[in-house]
Amino acid sequence: MVKRQQLSKRQLAVIDDMFSGELDEQAVLAKHNVSRIVYDRWLADDNFTEQFEARIASAHRQSELIIARYAPLAAAKLVQLTASENQETARKACLDIISLPKVGAAKTEGADKAGKDNEKQAERLSAETASRLLAALAEEKGR
Repeated sequence: MVKRQQLSKRQLAVIDDMFSGELDEQAVLAKHNVSRIVYDRWLADDNFTEQFEARIASAHRQSELIIARYAPLAAAKLVQLTASENQETARKACLDIISLPKVGAAKTEGADKAGKDNEKQAERLSAETASRLLAALAEEKGR
């Protein structure tokens, strides 16, 4: 079993600042007085890149969680916008709703094919069809 060498405090500080979102890469390196040559050497080190990649994966998971948390609110807002006085806003909301991916579809070959078919149908939806859909929705609401 190979014992992994821990990262230095300086390397950890650079990684922390890279993901804080306050500074770009070059500014982080300057802040910690790390030359491009040293940084490139760190990037070639498996220990450093493993930690860096783990942080990237964590950031992606956090992003997905935020999107998942607000998806119901965004969907409800889109539905509200279909009743907008501004026809263009309502039309775009209808198009956005129609083109939303099916949530919760199983990752099966059939579900993937159905998703691709839905995408093709949404692409074929013309502005005229969307306008007719909007008119039908408005008429339904007026009843």
